[in-house]
Amino acid sequence: MANKLRVGVLGATGMVGQRFVSLLAEHPWFELATVAASPASAGKSYGEAVAGRWALSGTVPAAAAKLTVGNAADVKRIADQVDFVFCAVDMAKDETAKLEEDYARAETPVVSNNSAHRWTPDVPMIIPEINAGHAAIIESQRKRLGTKRGFVSVKPNCSIQSYVPAIHPLLSFGPTRMAVCTYQAISGAGKTFESWPEMVDNVIPFIKGEEEKSEQEPLKIWGSIQGGKIVNATAPAITAQCIRVPVSDGHMAAVFVAFEKKPAREQILAAWKEFGGKPQQLGLPSAPRPFLHYFEDDTRPQTKLDRDAGNGQAVTIGRLRPDTVFDWRFVALSHNTVRGAAGGAVLTAELLSSEGYFGS
Repeated sequence: MANKLRVGVLGATGMVGQRFVSLLAEHPWFELATVAASPASAGKSYGEAVAGRWALSGTVPAAAAKLTVGNAADVKRIADQVDFVFCAVDMAKDETAKLEEDYARAETPVVSNNSAHRWTPDVPMIIPEINAGHAAIIESQRKRLGTKRGFVSVKPNCSIQSYVPAIHPLLSFGPTRMAVCTYQAISGAGKTFESWPEMVDNVIPFIKGEEEKSEQEPLKIWGSIQGGKIVNATAPAITAQCIRVPVSDGHMAAVFVAFEKKPAREQILAAWKEFGGKPQQLGLPSAPRPFLHYFEDDTRPQTKLDRDAGNGQAVTIGRLRPDTVFDWRFVALSHNTVRGAAGGAVLTAELLSSEGYFGS
């Protein structure tokens, strides 16, 4: 890309915001032009604002450290500096929804990590390899908002990023029922072991709102555009339990699935091996190759060893075996703050950019 697009990060001081800043430091298409957060951080240099709370390995990217933090609520000022924004603010849901639409109405596209607009019928909720076609709903959203360029796109919850990609290549076999148990890292709560010592040597069998998202969001992703809105798929039926475990990064899912037409093991493995989505076809900068990787070793995937596969953008799978209640069971792993959060949003922005949704 000859001229990089200028991008802003809203909520840049939080853990997901920090991941955005890190991923954008060397991005070939996007240039981090501004960072914004709450009024408490506004006016400080980014380096000062995250001093003592930088949660990632390595240091704050030098160019980002020098940026002055803006007030995310100052929509016009931020919008005038950028071509689009990533949103990772920590605000009430209704406040987040309004803020994102305010940016969209200021003709600034928003690619959001937040949940506020996931159920807005004309807002695409995209896993780029799976439902890239849902971007077409943006034209309906622009008509509603009265914009020419501005829109909101969201990424789905981090909890579904390992098992939805694993099930998607198997849709031709008609999955009817799924049971999923996720084992989720503490970074999903924006925490480290230093800031959440109660999680050391501990498991918490509850994450507020996570099970509902895990059961419902896949159906929007597998849905279809009808009459200017996204209509949910009606199958498979999904039941989920979401558990917080003492792991820094990486969400693992134990998956049980029944099919209309039960595939053979070899058919499942072939479907996983051969699967690639639009990001791989387009050669997008952040697209992992392969997207899905299967381990024959029964002890893999492991969070510590495999969460960074494909620079944290790939999904790793293992332990495919017959089940006594369902047809098949397996485990799958994704990096929750890369593929599951900031990285998934960056890949979505690459997709939208390549298809002209950010304009020239």
